[in-house]
Amino acid sequence: MEAETLALAQEIDFSLWGLFARATLVVKLVMIMLIVASFWAWGIIIQKLILYRRARAEAARFDRAFWSGEPLDGLYEQIGPDPDGAAEKVFASGMTEWQRSHRDDGGLIAGATARIDRSMDVAIAKESESLQAGLTVLATVGSSAPFIGLFGTVVGIMNAFIEIAEQQNTNLAVVAPGIAEALLATGLGLLAAIPAVIFYNKLSADSDRIVSGYEAFADEFATILSRQLDG
Repeated sequence: MEAETLALAQEIDFSLWGLFARATLVVKLVMIMLIVASFWAWGIIIQKLILYRRARAEAARFDRAFWSGEPLDGLYEQIGPDPDGAAEKVFASGMTEWQRSHRDDGGLIAGATARIDRSMDVAIAKESESLQAGLTVLATVGSSAPFIGLFGTVVGIMNAFIEIAEQQNTNLAVVAPGIAEALLATGLGLLAAIPAVIFYNKLSADSDRIVSGYEAFADEFATILSRQLDG
């Protein structure tokens, strides 16, 4: 009897595709949902890694140009009022407001410093929103995927016990496929959640550092303009 049971178990396809094909409709839907969530998360991860690397390179390049000693008006004319780089946009927003704050006679309109600061703060907020877009998806996948997989596991085990009851048989050939299908859902949930959580933490920290760099530059730029106002 034991040899017969082992022979039957060896004939069962325990490959990932075989487990998926034998799963019930609900468990299949759970697995498909987790696979889609995993690909979605990895798409966001790759896109953000490229975006953050480009943002750091652009910020470093602009920082060198800003501190090269070139007049600010000349630098502003080079990059224009609507540049592509995030750091350049912060600078351009401040310079645009600086130029708008001058009267026709060359004097400054009252409250220029506050308006320049607000203009750069708005530019930084827009860039921060762009940098952090999609991170909520990673957080959602990381927090919900294990529970979705657990739901699939519960349904799969329940179906396995129902099949055992219907067949009045508890040998390995009957029990193993249902349990394996159920555990596959948990495995897919963890497979989706673990990278999402790891990269959410990393990308959130990277985004905060990049935004902090923009804020530090805005403070330095505001200080330079303040000196010119005082002068």
